[in-house]
Amino acid sequence: MINKVLFITPPLTQLNTPYPATAYLKGYLNTLKVSSNQVDLGIEMILKLFSNKGLQGVFDIVSKELDQLSDNSARIYRLRKKYLQTIDPVIAFLQDKNPTLAYTISEGDYLPEASRFEQLEDLEWAFGTLGIRDKARYYATLYLEDLGDLIKEAVDPNFGFSRYAERLGLSASTFDEMELALQNPAGMIDEIMLALFEEKIQTYQPNSVAFSVPFPGNLYGAFRCGQYLKKHYPEIKIWMGGGYPNTELRSLKEPRVFDYVDYIVLDDGEAPIRLLLEHLEGKRPINELKRTFVRIDSEVKFLNNSAVKDIAQRDTGTPDYSDLRLRDYLSVIEIANPMHRLWSDGRWNKLTLAHGCYWGKCTFCDISLDYIGRYEPINAEILCDRIEEIMTQTGQNGFHFVDEAAPPALMRDLAIEILRRGLTVVWWTNIRFESSFTAELCRLLRASGCIAISGGLEVASDRLLELIKKGVTVSQVARVTNHFTQSGIMVHAYLMYGFPTHTAQETIDSL
Repeated sequence: MINKVLFITPPLTQLNTPYPATAYLKGYLNTLKVSSNQVDLGIEMILKLFSNKGLQGVFDIVSKELDQLSDNSARIYRLRKKYLQTIDPVIAFLQDKNPTLAYTISEGDYLPEASRFEQLEDLEWAFGTLGIRDKARYYATLYLEDLGDLIKEAVDPNFGFSRYAERLGLSASTFDEMELALQNPAGMIDEIMLALFEEKIQTYQPNSVAFSVPFPGNLYGAFRCGQYLKKHYPEIKIWMGGGYPNTELRSLKEPRVFDYVDYIVLDDGEAPIRLLLEHLEGKRPINELKRTFVRIDSEVKFLNNSAVKDIAQRDTGTPDYSDLRLRDYLSVIEIANPMHRLWSDGRWNKLTLAHGCYWGKCTFCDISLDYIGRYEPINAEILCDRIEEIMTQTGQNGFHFVDEAAPPALMRDLAIEILRRGLTVVWWTNIRFESSFTAELCRLLRASGCIAISGGLEVASDRLLELIKKGVTVSQVARVTNHFTQSGIMVHAYLMYGFPTHTAQETIDSL
């Protein structure tokens, strides 16, 4: 059997950019000459739902339970004609396909408004008098969230823009609730997802479907699609991996899970997938799989061929975004804050500077996990080669380096290499507030295109930072954040509340 893999990101992750796991794995399979395709079912489902035809279906369902609606949902229903008239132009605007609509939206009388618009403050501070497109995107985001509230109340209580049935994944101490949900008939949103899924199966004709499940909110969609495959295409093998299995399913014992998938792989997928492909081709017995859960004779078995090493980062290939619908993602502004908006606004190519965390000592962090504990940087030349290749592939020069903590020395080398090659790159990443981020280094990073950094401050208390083994002090963090700010780089600091012995005053100090 010649392997033909279809990677699926089930609903829902971000609206503005694809989650990168499938692009990473497709890039690796390219190095093995294995045919693969990838689909972000989430964005495609959203575009079907938030269209004139999709909303008409929503309002048809809502019309049957008008007497049970909240005041807010009843208001949206009364304004349905206006929503149906505006939805397609608004989606196209958020895809940056008709930017001139910004002038009409920002005037404030084009979009129908429900409860989300009640939170509007004076937006002059956020957008000024010239930030018309941003202001319009913010209004359009509130408009979509109003519709999302209606869908959640009257159509599907599991709906959310960046998660789907997340509660079922979060309560996964037992499989009972998830199984109960999967035995229920498919609702409207499930039907949209499964119709799209069927289209992809017909288009790509895979013999393996691999689900990337990064978050609890992707789990239900993966199982629902797996259930569909088991019923209609039992010959197709189903794999699952990603952040959720890596953290929540490491001690999996529940055999019913394998009614919906055939294999669950943990941690970095490259080596386990290579062995799995060889097994499916009949070249390797099942007991030689690596970091893979299977069901054998009604029991869950964890197979770990530790003799086979993981693939070095330099050999994993360049992430391949080529068959994702990159022009169809929606740039939304959920919070009128210049740093927060980076997570939902703009199409960012995702890339990793270094595998794992070079510090690896924080007491609240599970450093036994492979993606944190195994530190392996890539050199700046290879990174820049990948950056250039991805820019050619996607036509976009924005990069989010998705490191646990980007190493300062590698960031310096990369900045120098970007400048040496004369590349125009816009990038941001996550760091530790190391003293090595000097004013000179921050200016260099800014010159290479760095616009923002985020980092874990956790607590503004030297006593607690020492307990956490964070390796920084409050005064050091203040100096470093000042260096970034003075060089024109935005800073976002994460805070943590309720750490053991954390006092009310220390919480106030942190704020």
